[in-house]
Amino acid sequence: MPTHDLPPSTWRKSSYSSGNHNCVEVITVAAGTGVRDSKPGTASPILAFGRGAFAEFLAAVRDEKFRA
Repeated sequence: MPTHDLPPSTWRKSSYSSGNHNCVEVITVAAGTGVRDSKPGTASPILAFGRGAFAEFLAAVRDEKFRA
């Protein structure tokens, strides 16, 4: 999904980020989902996931597939 498909005003902060320094923002549009670090704001790089790919990513995180 191209990041230009993500409108700048509809990002929301993760509920898990409240009071935490590890803040992420998420946006969901018809084409998919975008994720970015909230600290740098709009200058932050964006991870863009196509439809269904974000659900697969979250499942991999829950299954701890990214642990070193």
